[in-house]
Amino acid sequence: MRTVTIAGGNLFRVAAEELGDATQWVRIAALNGLKDPMLEGVVTLRLPPRDAKAGGGVIAR
Repeated sequence: MRTVTIAGGNLFRVAAEELGDATQWVRIAALNGLKDPMLEGVVTLRLPPRDAKAGGGVIAR
């Protein structure tokens, strides 16, 4: 599993750059136990594998 360390920002950008689809931010959030796509400070995130068929959207509650 890959990881990325970023300083601030948001999961939309991370998903777009790392997974090729900003709507897949929910996959990153779920894997890292996050609910808010906005990030503060320096954060190391685990990344799911790239999957063009994976859905995006909102987190089911």
